Amino acid sequence: MLSYISGIDLSCNNLTGQIPIQIGNLNEIHVLNLSHNNLIGKIPASFSNLSQVESLDLSYNNLQGHIPSQLTELNFLEVFNVSYNNLSGRTPEGVAQFATFDESSYRGNPLLHGWPMQKNCIVMVSPPSTSRSSIDDEESNFFMDMGVFYVLKSYQYMAIWNFLI
Repeated sequence: MLSYISGIDLSCNNLTGQIPIQIGNLNEIHVLNLSHNNLIGKIPASFSNLSQVESLDLSYNNLQGHIPSQLTELNFLEVFNVSYNNLSGRTPEGVAQFATFDESSYRGNPLLHGWPMQKNCIVMVSPPSTSRSSIDDEESNFFMDMGVFYVLKSYQYMAIWNFLI
């Protein structure tokens, strides 16, 4: 019976929980619409097995994490919509079918970046590590008389107390 199904539309059904990875086994399906539900978790990488899918709509859910890069292997995909979720990271490379999708496929995911989004990816570079011995040398150049520190701190509290009275 499943071999005769060309599409599954489960949109607007108040579905909850994670998307079962077994849906990726429906490799003859042409349309999969899970939009407008309350689905959580990640987009299963097994969706890359949906080799005949032409339309994949996962919009308006609570999906999170990154978009699996394996989805770029879906050669017949004409419609792709993951808008209005909580997805993050870089959008899939603009190769094959993914070169045809515009920003509307991804909007409403504030932590998603890369082409064709308006936000560019920011690469965080950590500062060069400093060896412990150089830190020790720097710290030894600073001296603070702790007695003076405590007197100054006490004076500050007294000034605040007098101001409040």
